[in-house]
Amino acid sequence: MSFAIPFTKAAKAKKEAKAILSAARTFVLSYEDLPAYREGGEHASSMESLRKAWSEGNVQECRSLLERLDPPRSLAFCREWLDILVVSISVAMAFRAYFYEPFNIPTGSMQPTLYGNHSERCSPAQATFWDKGPQKWLKWAVTGRMYECFTAPFDGQLGFKPTNTGHYDMRVLNPVTGAMSKPMLVPTDVLRGSGGDAPVEGELPALPNGLKPGGYVRAGQVLWSGYVVTGDFLFVNRWLWNFRHPRRGDVMIFSTTGISGLAQGTHYIKRMTGVPGETLTVKGGHLLANGERPMSPRRIAQIQNREKGEAHMYAYAGYRPSGAASYDVPGRTICREGDEVKLGADEYYACGDNSPNSFDSRYWGPVPARNLCGIAGGVFWPIVNPRWGRIE
Repeated sequence: MSFAIPFTKAAKAKKEAKAILSAARTFVLSYEDLPAYREGGEHASSMESLRKAWSEGNVQECRSLLERLDPPRSLAFCREWLDILVVSISVAMAFRAYFYEPFNIPTGSMQPTLYGNHSERCSPAQATFWDKGPQKWLKWAVTGRMYECFTAPFDGQLGFKPTNTGHYDMRVLNPVTGAMSKPMLVPTDVLRGSGGDAPVEGELPALPNGLKPGGYVRAGQVLWSGYVVTGDFLFVNRWLWNFRHPRRGDVMIFSTTGISGLAQGTHYIKRMTGVPGETLTVKGGHLLANGERPMSPRRIAQIQNREKGEAHMYAYAGYRPSGAASYDVPGRTICREGDEVKLGADEYYACGDNSPNSFDSRYWGPVPARNLCGIAGGVFWPIVNPRWGRIE
């Protein structure tokens, strides 16, 4: 067998000859049974000549015959890449639909188990080299942390609009000219109530500097500066529940479609705290199922006991009733201690691990089985993340 030195003309010619003979073989095996290429067909003689040239290893003859039988198509390179792209997209969509689907945690309702979009305060003077210019994108790609300094582009009034992504859409509106600034997305935990925690129902939220919706700001005034930290990205395991029933403790992803009181057409992530047929209530900071305090799996026990899940976490706060009278639906929600919910044969109760700041089944009731999408698998981004890996 002849040997050609790599990257030389001889090596290139040898590779091209091999490709032509391979193409000739593929063409013969693919088309020899078609009527036009069999004996008596219009291309029978050319097919026979190609078969003979291929068997004899006659590269030039194979090239000539292939150009006649299978002439090059225009934009062949683009066609080939289009085929590859279509197949790749089809495989990816099938994988996402039946096996694993990426999901982003939007809010802090699952803290400290999982983190949604949140903030870390930082003054402009504390920003480092890695927080400015193009390099801040590299930092974000690794850590998910992006430094932002939001300033008023002109004089006007401050406005906030909540979104489903764990942010407030903050803008400045000039009532005289009608000018409106571009959206400035600040995590929901930036705005606080009078007590320093998340604003309670009916309370007007405020920025850390005291500015509230409707407040007047001056051009160039710093509204907020700090790190906008992207929530955890995880994979949703869509196949596991095909082999076992959903169980208490599963971190579940479900569709909000058809659930009254929730924004439609989106997805929530909560921990499954109640399963079909159970009667649930909250007393003394504990969740009770059929009158008993469930203590498994491990994470449920840690929440019940208000323990730290891991060394890098802060302690869980236990379970609390919602305290929101406007959401009270007897037999469906848990507004006050002692409220009971009887789950139907196809209903599940979903509660956030961050009970004091989670909009969950205590407010709007059980999740129908038809809405369940899958179980949270593992966090895959940000890469530098103490929660990276399997979710418990």
